[in-house]
Amino acid sequence: MNDASPIVAIATPPGRGGIGVVRVSGLGLAPLVQALLGRTPAARLATLTAFPAADGKPIDRGLVLWFPAPHSYTGEDVLELHGHGGPVVMRLLLARVLEVGVPLGVRIAAPGEFTERAFLNDKLDLAQAEAVADLIDASTEAAARGAARSLEGDFSRRVRALVDTLIELRMLTEATLDFPEEEIDFLKQADAYGRLARVRSQLDALLSSARQGALLREGLSVVLVGEPNVGKSSLLNALAGSDVAIVTPIAGTTRDRVVERIQIEGIPLNVIDTAGLREAGDEVERIGIERTWDAVGKADVVLRLEAAIDGEDADDQVRMDELVAPSFGAAGSIDAQLVQRLPRGVPVVRVVNKVDLTGEAPRVDADGVVWLSAKTGDGIELLRARLLQIAGWEGAGEGAVLARERHLAALREASQHLATADALLQETVPGLELFAEELRLGQRALDRITGAFSADDLLGEIFGRFCIGK
Repeated sequence: MNDASPIVAIATPPGRGGIGVVRVSGLGLAPLVQALLGRTPAARLATLTAFPAADGKPIDRGLVLWFPAPHSYTGEDVLELHGHGGPVVMRLLLARVLEVGVPLGVRIAAPGEFTERAFLNDKLDLAQAEAVADLIDASTEAAARGAARSLEGDFSRRVRALVDTLIELRMLTEATLDFPEEEIDFLKQADAYGRLARVRSQLDALLSSARQGALLREGLSVVLVGEPNVGKSSLLNALAGSDVAIVTPIAGTTRDRVVERIQIEGIPLNVIDTAGLREAGDEVERIGIERTWDAVGKADVVLRLEAAIDGEDADDQVRMDELVAPSFGAAGSIDAQLVQRLPRGVPVVRVVNKVDLTGEAPRVDADGVVWLSAKTGDGIELLRARLLQIAGWEGAGEGAVLARERHLAALREASQHLATADALLQETVPGLELFAEELRLGQRALDRITGAFSADDLLGEIFGRFCIGK
């Protein structure tokens, strides 16, 4: 990504397929097109043609698309060869383009370089460019729709509207600072107080939408924790709707983590079944238990499973009366270790399984404990709803924008600067110099989202995560 040489890559995934695409982008590609195809095809019109090798014999026959600059994805000349999707055919076409492109310095594209050029040539802003990768990587329909909205510019337009309002406020403030002797208070006359209140409200709404979008993009890591035979694997199967984990009455059946990606109302969840926590019987089980605690340390939500069994029973089962007012156990118990090992702020949901054996009704009690039967499925919807509540999910996500952590950080930073600006404006004698600086910093934070203000190393980090050919 360090020079403006023409670039080429296979733009379709590795392996066999009905169609494969070789994409070329650069300035002044007309000689390459002429040398490669023997003619220049009509612009932006799919044309059936042969793709000849150096000896004139056809490598393949397919469609060619020619997009002269600036009317292309990257803003440069773009050539696409759509052939049959065999890996050998694609490699031959790629090698032929590199051979013909030697005089122009054509080279293999780096990951994300096509989209980076689209950004640098003002075809996309940075948020839209990131949405390209998010759309490709979307794991749910809701996430795909959110990424598509961001790609169309919905997120960027809302950010730019906030920036425009802040620019107006900064102009008003500078006018007041430049002409302090004037009797007219520019800020009051122009309703600066009302404008700031409105932009803060709009920013809060956008931050809320972005949080929802971050959930759609990242999902939650949900870890199942408990003693052996309390039904962790059964609960994983019930949430997943299929038998993804082995279930037996034998304690210690699950020796390693079992991860299943599911979705609840469009939110992806990585549900992790872990080895039962007890004194390890052998080295393999000990390693499995250590991996359980490792998963707990990275969890977004922990489901602490217990079994509802009448009377005294095995060590891995608890008494009904102990579950009425659940509390953390003594030092060394599972609950005590959870307190020690869990990152601060990670919620723990206590789940009482096997209510089908006791006649208890599925419910969420006053202490927030979810009572259910993983075997029959009774109460599973209560747990799903509890997970959505913890996630802060507020609806179907139709208005959510697929935000990344850097977007959330920028929005939070802008919100903090505007809160400080509002406090300064409310003072008896407003500190307008400080007020203007807070507005500038808030605008700068928002500009980082769209790339109006961004560091080169940030661009390298973002586009380096793209797939090659995009």
